[in-house]
Amino acid sequence: MLKSTERDAWIGLGSNVGDPVTHLKKALIELGGLKGTRVLRHSSIVASTAVGPTQPDYVNAVAQIATKLSPMELLGAMKGLERLHAREKTIRWGPRTLDLDLLFYEDRVVEHPLLTIPHPQMHMRRFVLAPMCELDPQKRHPTLDRTVEELLQALT
Repeated sequence: MLKSTERDAWIGLGSNVGDPVTHLKKALIELGGLKGTRVLRHSSIVASTAVGPTQPDYVNAVAQIATKLSPMELLGAMKGLERLHAREKTIRWGPRTLDLDLLFYEDRVVEHPLLTIPHPQMHMRRFVLAPMCELDPQKRHPTLDRTVEELLQALT
């Protein structure tokens, strides 16, 4: 349950370098350690085929958090966690130790040069939608006006 000063947000997590499962487990703990933030629940960790250049398969999960951070503050904190995990951005959609994506922030729509909410490609990604369905299949996408379950079914 959210406190009056907290906002509901959903984070996608992924890794395919080093020990990916350990990176995700540590990142879930670290997300809960961000100022004014706690993890409400998270999905199972699932394997998925990499999108983009040839690389190892990924492991992915989704976390629902309660946060007092604004969307931009949360994005900055998430980028800090990626740096803690020695993430290197060398190739678009390339291998990474940790990838954190802000999928939803309440039902807000944000269009900023550094941040788009809802995540602009989440509706095309099974590795995001399936873990989200595990947690809340009726979560509604604010611009597509469809549930994550409907979006997942549309992919098959």
